[in-house]
Amino acid sequence: MKILLLSANREKNPYPVFPLGLSYLSGPLGRAGHRLRLLDLCFCDDPPAAIEKEFAEFAPEAVVISVRNVDNVTYPGSRSYLSGLREVADRCRGRARVIVGGSGFSLLPLPMLEHLDADYGVVGEGEDVLPELLERIGQGLPTADLPGVIARGESCFLPPAPVRKIHAADRSLFQVERYHIEGGMANVQTKRGCPFSCIYCNYPLLEGKSVRLRPINEVVSEIRSLVQQHGFSYLYFVDDVFNYPSEYAEELCRKLARQRLPVNWCAFVNPGFFGPSLLDAMSAAGCDAIEFGSESGSDLMLRNLRKSFRARQIKSASRLCREAGVSFAHYLLFGGPGESEGTVDETCAVMDEVRGDAVIAMTGIRVFPGTALHGKAIEDGVIAAEDPLLEPAFYIEPEIRDSLCELVAKRALARRNWVLPGMEVNVSDWMLEALRRFPVRGPLWKHLKRLGRSRVRPM
Repeated sequence: MKILLLSANREKNPYPVFPLGLSYLSGPLGRAGHRLRLLDLCFCDDPPAAIEKEFAEFAPEAVVISVRNVDNVTYPGSRSYLSGLREVADRCRGRARVIVGGSGFSLLPLPMLEHLDADYGVVGEGEDVLPELLERIGQGLPTADLPGVIARGESCFLPPAPVRKIHAADRSLFQVERYHIEGGMANVQTKRGCPFSCIYCNYPLLEGKSVRLRPINEVVSEIRSLVQQHGFSYLYFVDDVFNYPSEYAEELCRKLARQRLPVNWCAFVNPGFFGPSLLDAMSAAGCDAIEFGSESGSDLMLRNLRKSFRARQIKSASRLCREAGVSFAHYLLFGGPGESEGTVDETCAVMDEVRGDAVIAMTGIRVFPGTALHGKAIEDGVIAAEDPLLEPAFYIEPEIRDSLCELVAKRALARRNWVLPGMEVNVSDWMLEALRRFPVRGPLWKHLKRLGRSRVRPM
């Protein structure tokens, strides 16, 4: 069967992100004997014309649309992508079977399938089930018994099944060099699944709570290929938590260090599973930047968000990085249940103490179905139980809903290393665009100081 793989993501801020999920589908579909073609809308100036060109030249029998996000999950500067996604589906419908998947779809599958009016949807990981779905479609067989598969008009589906083996991504169809030039780094995944219970997090919904590790030698081989064949000098590990299990992370780093590849990298790290031994191994393997998913500096808020660590561990992890000369940033989420002016100030005090290179703060927390925060948002009257959440809804503690943005913006403007993307405080789209004109590698927060300070008025 002729299949068009279509990456619908067009968001480039803070930088264009390689469609890793779709690249994981390329290998299994190719091995199943399908003829594949790729259309990546991220660098496309005229998506309708590009889609028309694919149908004229390739005439696909099925179009697999990958939806990375339905909005930018940023408050109050929220941007929805729904209209653009609908336009893409409209261009394909009736000319080929339209199958939708990806993380953005999987979080809101039933309303998304209805909104896009697609033929089928695949919830969760698609490497195993998508080839089976296409075979059934080709033979005219029913699909209701396939895990994670929804057909148009259906109101329920079987739970998705985790893939049996996570193979390396197949990037052969993709504009790898374009992402290298404009994005500055390659993304690599070492594991799937998240065992933690943060009230807002959707990773357990997308990948399950059981951690599945890729063979370390396979990960190292993929990195070697990215460096030697594609010229990447910087990597980003996209794992929800790079350092869990810590033994696996440390072994990966030691094997990567032995390769002596000319590459640096960054990863998202849990402060609670972080010690000198792991940091030494990460540094030896080329890590020069760490992003901590701290979310708060208040122990009350960390408990309310169900984080697995406390403020003392945030301080300890930061101190290790500072003493080792490794750049680090903290990501914060303000507005969760129980947030107050006092807890905001507690967080500010901790951030001042740890002296990170950057603090990236978000106000409000995007609500997704299936999370504990979803139930809390209904209980507190933030959303209605029947809200499909296609349009972004954000939880903000009702007691400070009207004052939170001003409260956080005032504190951010008083601190040189703070960034509030949702209100364009100390950062803006034009600044990010200007940064991308430099040959920057790695996370952009490391380079913002090159442009000096921006005191943009909060939105």
